[in-house]
Amino acid sequence: MVRAGGIIKLAVVVLVFFFAVFLAFQLLEINVDFNLGNIFARNAPFEDGPTRPPRHKCGLSKPCPEGHFAFKMASGAASVVGPKICLEDNVLMSGVKNNVGRGINIALVNGKTGELIKTDFFDMWAGDVNVLLKFLNTIEEGTVVMMATFDDSATKLNAEARKLISDLGSSNINSLGFRDNWIFVGGKGIKTKSPFEQHIKNNAETNKYEGWPEVLEMEGCIPERQE
Repeated sequence: MVRAGGIIKLAVVVLVFFFAVFLAFQLLEINVDFNLGNIFARNAPFEDGPTRPPRHKCGLSKPCPEGHFAFKMASGAASVVGPKICLEDNVLMSGVKNNVGRGINIALVNGKTGELIKTDFFDMWAGDVNVLLKFLNTIEEGTVVMMATFDDSATKLNAEARKLISDLGSSNINSLGFRDNWIFVGGKGIKTKSPFEQHIKNNAETNKYEGWPEVLEMEGCIPERQE
C-alpha cells in the first residue's frame, strides 16, 4: 500500500510539474507575441488621415504647364455680386478689392511677364461708350485682355466697340445682349479666335435669377507671349 501510495504521489507531482511547465510556456508565448506586436506597431509607418489635394494657383483643378499663366474668372451675379478675375494666384478685380462695377470689367496684363497693367470698368447702361472706345484703342500689342460682365453690358455697346473686342479674339461679342453674362480672355494682336470665352443669354425661361442668367465661371492656362 505504501508503495502504491508513493507511486500515486509521484505521479501527481509529475503531472503538476508538467502542467506548470505547460502554463509557463503558454504565458511566455503570449508575452512574446505581445512584445513583438508592440515592436511591429512602433516600427510601422504612421498613416495620416485623408491627405488634402494640392492647391493650385487661383484654385484651378490642375496646375498649368511651364510657360503658361494660370487664370480663373467669374461674371457678376445679377446686379448684386460683382465679377472676379484671378491671374497667377493674384486677384486682379473683385468686389472685395472694390474695383468692379456695372457693365464691362477689364483687366490688362503684360503678355510676357503676367504683371497687371491696369483695370477699369465701363458702364454700358448709363455710361458713355466713347470712354470704352478710347480705352480699347490704347491697348498695346501683346497685352492679355480679360473681360467680365456685371449686370447690363450691352445697351450702349455700339458696332465700333464690338469690332475692337472682336479683333481681340472674341467670337460672341456681336451677339452680346441686354443683361447677358459673358467672360472672355483675348489679346491684342491675336491671330485666331480665343478659346477662352463663355456667353449665356438673358432668357426669362431659363434665368437662374429673376431678370438675370446664372453666373459664368472659367479657368485655364494662358500661354506666355514669346518673341
